[in-house]
Amino acid sequence: MSTIPNTIFSPKLAARFDQLVTLYPVRRSALVPMLLYAQDEIGYISDAVVAEVAERIGINELEVRNVLSYYSLLRTKPVGKHHVQVCTNISCMLKGGYEIYGHCKKRLGIGHKETTADGEFSLEEVECIGACSWGPAIQVNYDFHDELTVEKLDAVLDSYKNGKGEKK
Repeated sequence: MSTIPNTIFSPKLAARFDQLVTLYPVRRSALVPMLLYAQDEIGYISDAVVAEVAERIGINELEVRNVLSYYSLLRTKPVGKHHVQVCTNISCMLKGGYEIYGHCKKRLGIGHKETTADGEFSLEEVECIGACSWGPAIQVNYDFHDELTVEKLDAVLDSYKNGKGEKK
């Protein structure tokens, strides 16, 4: 049973949070994992998420916001159903990362940290997704797609648009 009577989280996640803070010698160490789990469930880190996580850990909201401002993987705004992250770090850039990013912008009709009007896709240029040997690469939600060409990218985006979300 959750220690917060009117939680914004599902009962399963609230129970996970209650258990998570007991795993660390210092409760604050559970902050980043809690924020990531909350983001997965809610979609982004809202003001309500900040308030409840701070209360659960026993820290103030400013401390939570300081962590939010540091980690780029934590979002404070909703993203599309399919969040496309395009790596343009040096390895991917040398293999065509900017071409892939430019094609995404053109194909989706949006720019960095924007979402399509239908809420289907959002786009973000990111520093590195850890696929340096297989660039250029993107990540859609938690799925990696590497060794991309414009044609392969179109197939990937089509698969998500058509509800399949399969790697091609």
